[in-house]
Amino acid sequence: MAASSSIFLVYFLLPLFSTATLHSTSSLYRPQLLTQPESLPNNATPTIFFEVTKPIKLPKTKSCSYLVLEHDFGFTYGKPPVLANYTPPLNCAFQNFAKIVLEWRATCKGRQFDRIFGVWVSGVEIFRSCTAEPTANGIFWTVKKDITRYSSLLMTNQTIAVYLGNIVDSTYTGVYRVKIFVHFYPAEVKHSYDELKLSEFDSGADLIIPISRNLQLNDGLWFEIENSTDVQSKDFKIPPNVYKAVLEVYVSFHENDESWYANPPNEYISSNNLTIPGNGAFREVVVSLDEMVVGVVWPFTVIYTGGVNPLFWRPITGIGSFDLPSYDIEITPLLGKILDGSTHNISFRVADALNVWYIDANLHLWLDGKSKKTEGKLLKYSCSPLSFSLLRNFTGLDGSFITNASRSITLTGWVKSSYGTITTKSSQGLSYSNYMVMGNEGNLQIVDQIIEFNDTVYAMTPSSSVHSLESFKRFLFQWYSDNVDQGNQSYASISNLTLGLDEKRVKASKYGSSVSSVNNLQTAQGYMLVKGQLVVKGLGSTQQIYKYNDDSCCYSRNISSSNYTVLYDKVSNSCSKSTRSPWPLRIGKWLPG
Repeated sequence: MAASSSIFLVYFLLPLFSTATLHSTSSLYRPQLLTQPESLPNNATPTIFFEVTKPIKLPKTKSCSYLVLEHDFGFTYGKPPVLANYTPPLNCAFQNFAKIVLEWRATCKGRQFDRIFGVWVSGVEIFRSCTAEPTANGIFWTVKKDITRYSSLLMTNQTIAVYLGNIVDSTYTGVYRVKIFVHFYPAEVKHSYDELKLSEFDSGADLIIPISRNLQLNDGLWFEIENSTDVQSKDFKIPPNVYKAVLEVYVSFHENDESWYANPPNEYISSNNLTIPGNGAFREVVVSLDEMVVGVVWPFTVIYTGGVNPLFWRPITGIGSFDLPSYDIEITPLLGKILDGSTHNISFRVADALNVWYIDANLHLWLDGKSKKTEGKLLKYSCSPLSFSLLRNFTGLDGSFITNASRSITLTGWVKSSYGTITTKSSQGLSYSNYMVMGNEGNLQIVDQIIEFNDTVYAMTPSSSVHSLESFKRFLFQWYSDNVDQGNQSYASISNLTLGLDEKRVKASKYGSSVSSVNNLQTAQGYMLVKGQLVVKGLGSTQQIYKYNDDSCCYSRNISSSNYTVLYDKVSNSCSKSTRSPWPLRIGKWLPG
């Protein structure tokens, strides 16, 4: 579904295993599919596509806006990114901005696959997304992303790079016409001393170092991981007065691993003489510093806009597909190893990977303005080996597979700066479960997967107060797919899908705390009749319930669509007291060790 580096640039993930895949009706590979005009609604107006998420909370101050780039992406596949000079807008009074928002606006008309794209500021990726798929009548979509954490970059002259690889010819006719804006919102009022102290711990970084490819290369600035032994890396050097460091990692998966979570084990493939993507249903992005594993990413199962059944995502798109998530790894405890003025190395690999994964990262650094040099020491490092198990039970094309995995990583270290000696402990705890069933001579597949991804950071100051950030994530993926041979080189594909993302976050210190939670559940059902490479007719229906709450507000949206039409859309900004109740904090219960 999103663009990749082969002639199979983008393909629809449907089906994983079909009559076409296993028997006689078509290719042994997941086919590229185009949508026939008769499968589209007969209307004259463009369709507005959107991802369901909470609105960005903005100050009441008037924003000043800046058009960063305007470009038509047509013949751009395999070419260098489109570049633009960025200068902070002259109409903005330079001050502390409460919020900075990137806005992506795009239109497209005709026939086109979905394409992955990225936006970089001088090599720092600030936005990764997937395009919507157009119709003959045209589509329009807008994405807004809070990019306040990149504010130190946006206050100086930079180079903007945008890569959206697209092909236009007699078959693929859609050109993506894009405008990118940045909106600056000044702070409303001065904050209290306690609010400033709490925000100081979580303020944006003073310096962001890109861990990405060179601007002049083709196909974007991300590294391409092509197999399980492929390692991509970049050297870097940090200033001598850093007191905090966070590595932000961007990840997306394509081609043979676009649906890694449903790939069967190699034993199943070889015993049935199949030529389909394999290596099983588990993947782990491993991040290393000077060959020491410092963190891992077990990514959310983003379904791109051509995925499973493309008619699901019209107009409601899949969770995370218009704003792909990034993943933070706290490496402050390791500063003592890299504050030596020497060059160091960050590398990426993906366990059991198939071609291709796009990965890059941003190294966020906080600088001590009152000190020319800080110092640190790693006190404790614990990285458990990956615990992995696979139970196989199959005969011929039918059977079941149970995959389980777990991993934990803990770093503890201190940094001495003008703030005093602060001891930081960061930890990751992850668990994974995937239950896969193959039936109906391999034409039916059921996948039930859960990932739990928990991150905690505790920073103890000289006064023994603890600043903490706790994040508890749960990723749910359930998929039912059955395919029935219709003869004449055609088949019917029936599929049901459930995507879920739950996250709870607590930020706390002796000056105060903030608690937030997100519950995002999406279900979809539909069918398609596929002949050759064409979806000649079909139907997709999607329902989604999104809930967000924190200490100051609640937001919920309950929405449903079918065949390009929104059936209902219920939005609420109120919540009961019970939904605002914070879950227990752990302040003061941690000691270094």
